[in-house]
Amino acid sequence: MRPREAGGTLAPSTAGGSGLEGADLQAGGGPPCGLVSQQSSLIARLERLCPGGAGGQQQVLPPPLVPVVPVSLVGGTSDNSRLDPAPESQRDQTLRQQGTLAFPLPAGHPAVPTRPAGPWQDCAEAHRAGHGQSGVYELRLGRHVVSAWCEQQLEGGGWTVIQRRQDGSVNFFTTWQHYKAGFGQPDGEYWLGLEPVHQLTSRGDNELLVLLEDWGGRGARAHYDGFSLEPESDHYRLRLGQYHGDAGDSLSWHNDKPFSTVDRDRDSYSGNCALYHRGGWWYHACAHSNLNGVWHRGGHYRNRYQDGVYWAEFRGGAYSLKKAAMLIRPLRL
Repeated sequence: MRPREAGGTLAPSTAGGSGLEGADLQAGGGPPCGLVSQQSSLIARLERLCPGGAGGQQQVLPPPLVPVVPVSLVGGTSDNSRLDPAPESQRDQTLRQQGTLAFPLPAGHPAVPTRPAGPWQDCAEAHRAGHGQSGVYELRLGRHVVSAWCEQQLEGGGWTVIQRRQDGSVNFFTTWQHYKAGFGQPDGEYWLGLEPVHQLTSRGDNELLVLLEDWGGRGARAHYDGFSLEPESDHYRLRLGQYHGDAGDSLSWHNDKPFSTVDRDRDSYSGNCALYHRGGWWYHACAHSNLNGVWHRGGHYRNRYQDGVYWAEFRGGAYSLKKAAMLIRPLRL
């Protein structure tokens, strides 16, 4: 890991990588529509760097696609049982009745950074110390300090946001080093980083909360009672617990899979899933969820390989969600 840039997330490294400038890959300013041509150019350049991509010699079959309409809406079979949504737990039903499932994260414009005294071990420690305001906190991970968004008002607080999509302002189709270190800004679209998340989850048992919202304002959630990442030597392999929620389980299929990017192909497919799906994820063969894909405006999109920000069991593979976030918290606060 590298030191955090002042007031931001870890600076992307370009040494020995794609040669893309950090500013290109952290386009956090300006309206999303102004980034289209820039990000299209970056995608084309990354494709040329990947063997088997555009202009390559390797010939592979297209990746398998997930249903356009969620299986839960059309009726599943035993073969699709792993995609069937689990019933909400009593805890989830109570929270829904209390109205606590609304998307809790900043939208429209960045919030004023909180930055209370710290750095903290994690957001839960800051919450225990009496810091109940959501915002940007400094966390100490080993010898490094990183900035993260702490959600302190949802379900008792103490959540560390490790990923957020909301406006398409940041390009998530990038390289292993960027996914390892983190990119974006914690009060906007960002990825905390595989190494920081590994450091956080290696301290004890954690839970994962995935919050989703479509373009009609409908929200959904997926809760996992266990979440951790293995070290880089094991390619930040995903470890998940049991699912609960109303979004449908589109992540357990990726359980026990290593993380893959366009330049580190670790998936179970003969081709490069990260190249087809335009992101970085714990790809299998290939994806039932793709929250780091391309943020397509408006929801429904047309793409041969389903490269949008999707959660198959919520709105299907051909629907790019408006908002998505991943939050983690220690199980024993």
